[in-house]
Amino acid sequence: MFTGIIESKGSIQGVTAKEQDCRLTIATGDLDLSDVSIGDSIAVNGCCLTVVELATAGFSADVSTESLRCTTLGSLQQGAAVNLEKAMRAGDRFGGHIVSGHVDGVGILQDSVPAGSSVELQIEAPPELARYIAAKGSICVDGTSLTVNKVQARRFWINVIPHTQEETIIGAYARGQAVNLEVDVVARYLERLMEGGGDEVGAGSGVDQALLERHGFKAV
Repeated sequence: MFTGIIESKGSIQGVTAKEQDCRLTIATGDLDLSDVSIGDSIAVNGCCLTVVELATAGFSADVSTESLRCTTLGSLQQGAAVNLEKAMRAGDRFGGHIVSGHVDGVGILQDSVPAGSSVELQIEAPPELARYIAAKGSICVDGTSLTVNKVQARRFWINVIPHTQEETIIGAYARGQAVNLEVDVVARYLERLMEGGGDEVGAGSGVDQALLERHGFKAV
């Protein structure tokens, strides 16, 4: 579990093909690795990866065929900058929103314009993700927790303050940039609940008064 608050910018030191998968070797910059062990999780551009090798200032992680298909990790080349966040621990300060590190799809940066001292980004989401994105809701872009300002069909707008531009790879974005997107997990669970399903709810029955009362929600 992550919060979408980027801890460091790292860089790709090596990409090794392994049949249909690959292994990334990542230099972690100023990320503190003193409490990281083999098997721990680190989000790389918002994608949760498992540490399989650990060095003083970096680590290696294997990327599966599925992750290569659903994310931008397959396009990373040596020297590319990446956002890094270690998995949160119980009791840590929760500064962003609930981020699972399971990228839902890839969006494309359509435009970037100054907005005061900030920059406003316009991103187009894949058709299957658009329904989960709401104005004033949260979205994770390359691992960074951001607030959606406006939504229009498949496109959404976000403002990025100078601090976030400096501390993440967002400051180097160019038009046409492919970015990893993870929608708010609450939206996904809410959709599933509204659709119904499973033995208790029954296909298509959705949320009704009886269901709410069975779970302790009583009408006043």
